[in-house]
Amino acid sequence: MAEDVRDEVRAWLAESWDAERPLLEWRSLLADAGWGCPTWPLRWFGRGLDAAGAAVVQQEFARAGAVGAASGSGMGLVAPTILEHGSDEVKRLLLRRILTGEDKWCQLFSEPGNGSDLAGLTTRAERDGDEWVVNGQKVWTTGAGHAAYGMLLARTDRDAPKHDGITWFAFPMRQSGVEVRPLRQMNFHASFNEVFLTDARVPDANAVGAVGDGWRVARTTLGHERGLAGRIVAVPPNARGRTAREATAEAADYLKTYEWYPQRAGRPDLTIPQARVAGLAADRLVRQDLARLVAVERTARWSAERARAARARGASNGSPGPEGSIAKLCASEIARASARLHTRLAGAAGMLAGTDPHAPADGVIAEVLISVPAVSIAGGTDEIQHNIIGERSLGLPKEPDAR
Repeated sequence: MAEDVRDEVRAWLAESWDAERPLLEWRSLLADAGWGCPTWPLRWFGRGLDAAGAAVVQQEFARAGAVGAASGSGMGLVAPTILEHGSDEVKRLLLRRILTGEDKWCQLFSEPGNGSDLAGLTTRAERDGDEWVVNGQKVWTTGAGHAAYGMLLARTDRDAPKHDGITWFAFPMRQSGVEVRPLRQMNFHASFNEVFLTDARVPDANAVGAVGDGWRVARTTLGHERGLAGRIVAVPPNARGRTAREATAEAADYLKTYEWYPQRAGRPDLTIPQARVAGLAADRLVRQDLARLVAVERTARWSAERARAARARGASNGSPGPEGSIAKLCASEIARASARLHTRLAGAAGMLAGTDPHAPADGVIAEVLISVPAVSIAGGTDEIQHNIIGERSLGLPKEPDAR
């Protein structure tokens, strides 16, 4: 089976790959042929392959130096959600332009008063014929100023229980009634935005899943989000020509928003070099901290590899399971342990920004220390991940609601 797939995709690339094609033209060919997203169903721009077959396709694209489908939250979050819950109409409307990169997406989930308690959201949508009129406020929205669509959670039935009466919409961002305000972070980046929605409109046909069933749909999105961090389809290093240049520029523009994310993750890769610079590489306590950090990193990597192997065998039907929450918790622990170790190594000098000639690692350590708290909050707090694992995976009693 794998060799049949290899022969087929290799023959198609030999006939179709032209390094001087415009990027959009090439991605349109990928959509028509199904090789851009080989695990997607045949009728929805894919080949219906399993994870093992998709790995073969990826190998052949890398061998040929061929560029793949678009990346970002559209591919990583929206497409899997639509494929699982969307109507045929929604799939026809949205999937192809996600694959080609024509439509960028943002996430309109969190609100000022409802972050981790996402089901308590208050943004409301009221029916008006074939449309819904939306009013409310969202926050921590990455890429809102450039997105064509937003993954909107809105309350469509205010009388329903907390987790009911919510609907997931593919929300058009480029309309009157949508105001985007950038947020300045304490690490001097501005990756996030506030989004104010005032009598904005979304077609009823843009509901993903049934009206009122948005919480179930959102859980699919969040499950994929917990495995999204740092994931982007890179342009093969041997890629050349116009297609590769345009794809590289696209990836660079996308990654610009996330340029501080390595610091958010704690930069554990810098701990050993910084121990040497500080003359503490032989210190026994420092070496113990380094060993603990390496152990957690390796354990997290092995857990991720085990989860990928399970998906390749079809054990989870391609859907994210508890390993997403486990990975999120590991990332938080690695970031915090790295920050503690950087503090031990740099001392007070760790607070110096890059403008100071004495700043360790040209100010990167200072950025680490003020960025790391975000990793335990974004994508669901550590406390939420503990609840998910305990209640849904281990079958423990549900946490009491203080209200």
